Amino acid sequence: MVRLISLLVGAGFVFVLALALFFTAKDAIQNPAPHTAEHAFHQHPENIHLSSAGFFGKFDREQVQRGFQVYKEVCAACHSLKYVAFRDLQKIGYSEAEVKAIANQWVIEQPSVNPETGEVATRKNLPSDHFPSPFANEVAARAANNNALPPDLSLMTKAREDGSNYVHALLMGYRDQPAELLREFPDAKTPDGLHYNPYFANLNIAMPPPITSDGQVTYTDGTKATKDQMARDVAAFLTWTAEPNLEARHAAGVAAIIFLLIFVYLTWGAYQNVWRNVKH
Repeated sequence: MVRLISLLVGAGFVFVLALALFFTAKDAIQNPAPHTAEHAFHQHPENIHLSSAGFFGKFDREQVQRGFQVYKEVCAACHSLKYVAFRDLQKIGYSEAEVKAIANQWVIEQPSVNPETGEVATRKNLPSDHFPSPFANEVAARAANNNALPPDLSLMTKAREDGSNYVHALLMGYRDQPAELLREFPDAKTPDGLHYNPYFANLNIAMPPPITSDGQVTYTDGTKATKDQMARDVAAFLTWTAEPNLEARHAAGVAAIIFLLIFVYLTWGAYQNVWRNVKH
């Protein structure tokens, strides 16, 4: 009796799933998704082949340092990096003295309170501090950016699909709207105050092009700062901020696979040894 009930319950469950699948497919056929400008003209980023990509990927520390320089001189005016501390920069090759100097010289200081008067004040950054926000609060951020809120960049490459490639493509993707788009979708003209970018989800982004010309940043290592190079470098830096332990994770994965291979070999050897005298 119990077995019969179990079979009936299982059959009912399968029937409900099949019914749901049928009606979902029917609705998709009868009411297909509308053809929109976003679907027709949105582009997917190309692979920029960062050294950190792939199973054995490792950070190119010189490139990550250049990316930090781009963030510092271009992006930091609008975008925060609240999950990264100044002292974390030692992981990409900066010395302790250099980190102290970067923190001390950072344009935005830490909010503080005067212990004697209770008045709001500021103080110099310490290596243990996280990167401060360029704005006092969300209202100030929106007021300075045409009511758009600049997102924090700490985890951006993990928050977006194909994140590293997306960052590079977005920075390089600003252009005029194609005439074909306006012919096919006359109502899709980019509104005033926004900028056309086919790599952004709805094609129109509030952020003006941050990287506007070659040589916008002068790299300390002498690398030629083309627009493409700067976009690649800051993408590498934001890949590191989103996953600073990537190399350790890759190393642990390799070690785990090697261990499993050795374990399988020893298990096979033990099996052969135990059953070697047993005739089949």
